[in-house]
Amino acid sequence: MSTPVDGGLLTMVPPAIVVLAVALLLPLVSRRVGHALGLLVTGGTLVWVLSVAEGAYLQTQFLGFEAVLFNVDQLSRLMGIIFAFIGGIAVLYSYATDASNRQTAYALGYVGTSLGAAFAGDWLTFVFFVELMAVASTLLVWDYGGRAVRAGFRYALWHGLGGSLVLAGIIWHYVEVGSFLFTATDGIAPGIPAAFYALGFGVNVGYIGFHVWLPDTYPRPHIAASVFLCVYTTKTGVYALGRAFPEGSLWLAYMGGLMTVFGAAFALVQNDMRRLLSYHIQSQVGYMVAGVGIGTALASAGAFAHVFNHILYKALLFMCAGAIIYRTDTSDLKKLGGLWREMPITAVIFAVAALSISGFPGFNGFVSKGMVIAASHKEHMDALWYILLLGGVGTFMSFIKFGYYAFFHGEAQQTVSGRELNLGQLVAMATVAILCVYYGFAHGALFSLLPGGDSLDYTVFTEGHLVEGFGLALIGLVAFVAVKRPLERVGGAVPDIDYVYNRASFFGTRALVVAVTELYAAVDRFVVRTANTTVWMFRHPVPALSMTAPWLLPERTRANGDEELHPELQANIGQATFLVVAVLLGTLFLLFLAVA
Repeated sequence: MSTPVDGGLLTMVPPAIVVLAVALLLPLVSRRVGHALGLLVTGGTLVWVLSVAEGAYLQTQFLGFEAVLFNVDQLSRLMGIIFAFIGGIAVLYSYATDASNRQTAYALGYVGTSLGAAFAGDWLTFVFFVELMAVASTLLVWDYGGRAVRAGFRYALWHGLGGSLVLAGIIWHYVEVGSFLFTATDGIAPGIPAAFYALGFGVNVGYIGFHVWLPDTYPRPHIAASVFLCVYTTKTGVYALGRAFPEGSLWLAYMGGLMTVFGAAFALVQNDMRRLLSYHIQSQVGYMVAGVGIGTALASAGAFAHVFNHILYKALLFMCAGAIIYRTDTSDLKKLGGLWREMPITAVIFAVAALSISGFPGFNGFVSKGMVIAASHKEHMDALWYILLLGGVGTFMSFIKFGYYAFFHGEAQQTVSGRELNLGQLVAMATVAILCVYYGFAHGALFSLLPGGDSLDYTVFTEGHLVEGFGLALIGLVAFVAVKRPLERVGGAVPDIDYVYNRASFFGTRALVVAVTELYAAVDRFVVRTANTTVWMFRHPVPALSMTAPWLLPERTRANGDEELHPELQANIGQATFLVVAVLLGTLFLLFLAVA
C-alpha cells in the first residue's frame, strides 16, 4: 500500500456510508424521487472514485483495533468504479421495470456494503462489510416473496457458513500476525488461516460443491434484483481472494479451471433463462479464480480485467432476460422462440452480450479471458490451459442455445404489445452494450484501470489469439448442432450436486433420529425390565434364589420347591422397596467415597 495521504473533503465521509444513508431514505419518498436519489448517489460515488487520490485514508479504531476505513489503491479503485457504475445502471433498470422503493433500498444497501468491503484497509473492516453484504442481499431476495423466500433462507445459510469460516481464518491470522491491517503482511497468513479464508470465500465465488445456492437464488426474485445480485457477491469474493493470495495458489488455479467447465456444462442443460445465466456466473468466475491462482502479473491483471468485463456483460445478459420476462411473463426458453421479430433491439443487444461473455474477437470478454488463458499457457500449465479452452467451448454452446431458442427457433409463441423496451430499459442496456464493444477494441483504456496495467506486456490481437477466438466459436457452433436433439430430450432436469447431499443429509438425519430413538427405547426397556425383575426378586425371594443361587436356600425350602415359602424369607412390597432404595443409597455412598 502507498503512503497515506490527505484526501481532504473526499475522505471525510466514506461513500459507502452515503449510499447506505440514501438507502434508508428511499422508503420515505416517492418512487420517482427515490430512484433519482439512487442514481444521484451512485453517480456521485463514481465521480468520487475517479477523483480521490491514491493512498490510505481515515485510519481509526474499530472495535478496539487499529483499522483503515479507506484503502484507495489501484485494485480498490477498479472495484469501486465498476461497482458504482453498474449500481447506477441497475437503479435505472429497476425504475424502468417497476421495482418498488423498498426493493431498491435493499439493493442500495447491498451496493453500499460492497463499496465498504472494496475500500476497507484491514481484514476486520473488510469482513464486517462482507457480512453486511450477506444480510442486505438476503433481504433483497426475500423482499419478492413467494419462492424467493425459501431460496433466500438457503442463501443465508450458505453465506452464514462461509462467513463463519472467513471470520475464523481472519481471527487466526490476527493471532499469528498481531494486526488486522493489510499492510502487516503480504496477504493472509499461510496455513490454517489461509485454508479457512479460502474455503469461506469459496461460497461467494461458487467453488464446485459450494455453488448450489447460486442457480437456486438468482432466478427467484424480481428481474431487477437479479441484475444487482449477479454483480456484487461473487466479484467481491474474487477481490477477497486477490487480496489474500497475491502470489497465487496452484489449487485455486485448478479449482477455477474446473469451475469454468462445470458451470458451462450445467448451464447448457437449463431451460430457465436466469438459471442458465446463474450457472454461467460460476463458469466465468472460474476464469477469475484461475487467474488469481496462477498469480503472475498477466494472470492477475487478466483476472481483474475479467471481473470488470464480466460485470458489464453479465448485468447486460440479466437485463436482456429481464426485458423478455417483463414483456412475455415467462422465463422458459421452450415457451419462447421467434422473438427477434417481436423484440429486434433486445435481440441485437443480447447478441453483443453473448459474444462478449463467449470471448468472441472484438468484444470485451475476448480481451480478459484471453489474458487468463495466455497466462496459463505461458506458465506451461497445459492441463489448465486445455480446461479453460473447454470452458470456452461450453460458453459458446450455452449462448448459442439461449439465442436460438429465445429469438430464432420457430414462430414467436409470445406477442409483445407496444414498445419492446421502455426508455429506461433501452438507455441502461444500450449504454452497457456500447461499453462491451468499446473495451473489446480500446483495451488500453481497460489496462489503465488495472493494477500494474500501465506496464502490462500483452498484445490482444495476435494471430494465435484470433485463431483461438474464432476456432472456439466454430467448435461451439458445431458441438451445439451435434447435441441439440439430446439436449431437447434432457429438458433441463439434470440434477446438480445438491441432489446427492440433500438426500444424504435427509436420510442421514432420519437414520440418526431413528437410531437415537431406538437406543432410548432400548435403554428404557432395559431399565424398566431391570426394575421389575428387582422388585419381583425381593417380593419372591425363594423362586428368585432357586433360579440364581439355590445353595443359599434352607434344605426344607429346597425340598418343597416354590410352593412352600420359609417364613423368614417372605417379604411384602414395602419391604422390597425399602431394600432396593437402601441398596441404591449404599452404592451411591460408596461411589462418593471412591471419588472423594
